[in-house]
Amino acid sequence: MKSILADLSQIVTKRRLIWELAKADFKKKFVGSYFGVLWMFVQPVVTVIIYYIVFGVLRGDITPQTEEYPYLLWMLAGIVPWFFFQEALNGGTHSLNEYNYLVKKVVFPVHILAAIKLVSAVFVHLIFLLILLAVYLIMGRAPSVYWLQLPYYTAGVFVLCLGLSYITSSIMVFFRDMGQIVNIILQFGIWVTPVMWQYQMAGRWVWLLRLNPMFYVAEGARGALLYGRWFWEEPGYTLYFWAFSLGVLILGDWIFRRLRPHFADVL
Repeated sequence: MKSILADLSQIVTKRRLIWELAKADFKKKFVGSYFGVLWMFVQPVVTVIIYYIVFGVLRGDITPQTEEYPYLLWMLAGIVPWFFFQEALNGGTHSLNEYNYLVKKVVFPVHILAAIKLVSAVFVHLIFLLILLAVYLIMGRAPSVYWLQLPYYTAGVFVLCLGLSYITSSIMVFFRDMGQIVNIILQFGIWVTPVMWQYQMAGRWVWLLRLNPMFYVAEGARGALLYGRWFWEEPGYTLYFWAFSLGVLILGDWIFRRLRPHFADVL
């Protein structure tokens, strides 16, 4: 336990370095691109349009279609946190390989590399949250005090992804196929979260869906944006989410520490 507290305190003490490197990482994604930052939105927007047409228009029988909760607003509340999770985990998984020149420096705190990619993903997420809230306002949803919970769910995804990134990034140093495995898991995960269809359709298997920590985040974001519900109204599920996320963080830190002495040799 002392080791993980030391690593987390390192992230806090190195926050300025993480911030500067995260900004550089964010800008680097669009260097040499004619449309620059606009490419950041193309795939997510196209994805939302496709899902809206398929589930909101063609298959409206399996999604909420009420005047109170239009499907577009319902879907956006769940899919925007998922986009953040996807971006953060992908970036964190490739962090050690992408910054291999820093890993080889003896004095560099390698533990913060995953955090750099996650903070870079937060920049993107904040822009999507602003767009999300703008759509809500345009479609007539009045601002609510419940919206203040959105940073809480962002923090939850951050902690979860930090632990997962420690696991996947350290394994990827030795097993490059880990990146492809993560992509496949993410493609499968979006369907079992769920963000496009009502989880009640799973019937007696709902309990299995609720084991997915991103289910908690997606439904929690909907509770904040649409249902007027606080996260502490489900104390048992909230406790499960944080126990799971912190457990993954502790496990990820242990795996990372065990493998870290060999990173420079392999990279």
